[in-house]
Amino acid sequence: MGWWDPAIAAAGLLVGVVVGLTGMGAGALMTPILVFFFGVAPLAAVSSDVVASFFMKPVGGLVHLRRGTVHLGLVRWLCLGSVPGGFCGVLLLRLIGDGADVQDVILFALGAVLVLASLGMAARAYLALLARERARTNSGGDTTARLSTIRPRPLATALVGVGAGLVVGMTSVGAGSLMIVCLLLLYPALQARQLVGTDLVQAVPLVASASLGHLLFGDFTLVLTASILVGAIPGVWLGARISSRSTGSLARRAVPVVLLASGVKLLGAPTAVVLVIGGAAAVGGTAFWAWLRVRHGEPAFVSLHHSRLRRTA
Repeated sequence: MGWWDPAIAAAGLLVGVVVGLTGMGAGALMTPILVFFFGVAPLAAVSSDVVASFFMKPVGGLVHLRRGTVHLGLVRWLCLGSVPGGFCGVLLLRLIGDGADVQDVILFALGAVLVLASLGMAARAYLALLARERARTNSGGDTTARLSTIRPRPLATALVGVGAGLVVGMTSVGAGSLMIVCLLLLYPALQARQLVGTDLVQAVPLVASASLGHLLFGDFTLVLTASILVGAIPGVWLGARISSRSTGSLARRAVPVVLLASGVKLLGAPTAVVLVIGGAAAVGGTAFWAWLRVRHGEPAFVSLHHSRLRRTA
């Protein structure tokens, strides 16, 4: 095998493309793939994926810092909670013990978080839909605010950081998929790019803290981390390039369904039940989302032309 595994690198490439195309699901996709398809022990999968994320997060964060789409005040309060939370999440796993006990806890926690992440992505899309409707009905006005006018809510923001840190430390999931939803609920005036930028920058110290914890107390495997990075880094770049020419709407709809099905499977559901839930979410969810879009004044499905117009707006 050497210092990397080509098969895992290929999986990392696929995940990287999805992340670059949609901005969703790095840890939420990679960790279940390692567990399901490569038979990696849950703790080793989480540890290696967290450390890999440490090398990937700063890239997007630097881009947003240069563009001025980061609320540094929110970042400080989030990190006040998330940095110790990420480290303590790993310590909680260590306190549970070794062997089958900790692996079972990680599987259950990962399954629950994936289901929550799937629901969170759906909620994020709906809240964005409502925000666009408000912007259209506000006589063309802007319902968002400048970063400098958004005042942090210290206690609530720090508590969100603690919760997200614990979840990331234990499962490698949540730095983006759950954190953005919480920020959107706390600060509805933030624009989408401000949410993403603030989340990416706060995720760097969070993942650094969780990575340190996993290096000291987890089950870090260099081959796994190197293999993920070999595929994921060019994958993210490729996905970002594709996103400039494609709406990515199909991938955006598919990711929550995949996370939901993966989470239900990790929680112990039979394969038949997973297929039924996944199929119902794919078909019923698509139809329901199309109905919601029409109800809120948008076409049922996004065309490439409309997507480009929205990006340039």
